[in-house]
Amino acid sequence: MNIILLSGGSGKRLWPLSNEIRSKQFLKLFKNEHGEYESMVQRIWRQIRQIDPDAEVTVATSKSQVPAIHNQLGMDVGISLEPCRRDTFPAIVLATAYLADVRGVGPEEPVVVCPVDPYVESDYFRMIERLGEQAAKGEANLVLMGIEPTYPSEKYGYILPTSTDEVSGVTAFREKPDSATAEEYIRQGALWNGGVFAYKLGYMLSKARELIGFSDHESLFSRYETLPKISFDYAVAEKEPSIQVMRYGGTWKDLGTWNTLTEAMREPCIGKAVLDERCENVHVVNELDVPVLAMGLRDVVIAASAEGIFVSDKDSSSYNKPLVDKVDQQVMFAEKSWGGYRVLDVEDESLTIKITLSAGQGMNYHSHKNRNEVWVVASGRGRTIVDGMEQQIAPGDVITMEAGCRHTVFADTDLLMIEVQLGREISVHDKQKYPLEY
Repeated sequence: MNIILLSGGSGKRLWPLSNEIRSKQFLKLFKNEHGEYESMVQRIWRQIRQIDPDAEVTVATSKSQVPAIHNQLGMDVGISLEPCRRDTFPAIVLATAYLADVRGVGPEEPVVVCPVDPYVESDYFRMIERLGEQAAKGEANLVLMGIEPTYPSEKYGYILPTSTDEVSGVTAFREKPDSATAEEYIRQGALWNGGVFAYKLGYMLSKARELIGFSDHESLFSRYETLPKISFDYAVAEKEPSIQVMRYGGTWKDLGTWNTLTEAMREPCIGKAVLDERCENVHVVNELDVPVLAMGLRDVVIAASAEGIFVSDKDSSSYNKPLVDKVDQQVMFAEKSWGGYRVLDVEDESLTIKITLSAGQGMNYHSHKNRNEVWVVASGRGRTIVDGMEQQIAPGDVITMEAGCRHTVFADTDLLMIEVQLGREISVHDKQKYPLEY
């Protein structure tokens, strides 16, 4: 089974836990069967592997998300890297070309595309298998998953099937409606469009060459930023005459807002939080090392992180994006392939950061033009390389790097350091990478 997982967007509606670097699909909010917290992307990856251990899974994403993907899924995951954001049609074409030219998938092989962040159960992935099998039959160029609606949602597009059969043709697509129009669509037998579909690889490459023209993955990647920003529905699905839809009536939730996300949480509090006995339908997600105390609240969500604190009644929480867009805040935390960091203090000419490296991981060999850095080892052991000189490090050690100095660190065990950046022009863009020659 060939699966493309679309991983895009910053998930601003889940502020302050999500940001430009850590999107909603990387938030560890759900407990697995071992009682450990996992993210949406980890959950869906695990579920795919349980259904088909040999599935060829490719994550289509931007450069900013790659470190988090490697951190949570490992280094072996297939990644179709988007040089910039161009909406779903270019992303799907690029990932399909990646499968063909990099992974060697043949033109007759079925490919299933789905978002990386729905909350689903195992029946969803069995449906994905069947979707791929239906595409392989060649009865239609495109096979969609139509989700049986549970209420007249205004957040989803709708698919109007030609019949009530499990597999049918498609009469029309409808954009996100108001509630009254959604009710009418449902009376007509409409299904939610969850952005899940399958096709033969060769079909998509042929369609893409017809619409945008390219020779292979490398050429498409090189001119990706020139492609029009257009969704797959607009570019292909709504214009394709040979199309089918398969009904799906199992568990499916889009956890794009705090309201819907808390419905999937198994417990009311994650992190340090205390609720009194009068609280009803209250959820707290607290990433800070200080407690949150809530009393006498009803239908409220509270989220706290290094980037801010969000308090809202659940109905209103879905409409926070315009206000979040007004918040001008430096990115205060991020996951990296080697571990992660959290900003502890910001001053005019200094930045203090807590850095964690996982055992066996290391940073790129790099330098900064406009700032000095100091590392203080708090726990763990490892080694640094500073301008070619290697030394072992242990708790209490202090390493100083002047501006322009090339440096890196490797963790022999889990490693915790405090980094102090000093300079008048401190920027995440002030970084020059080098090959490690030592």
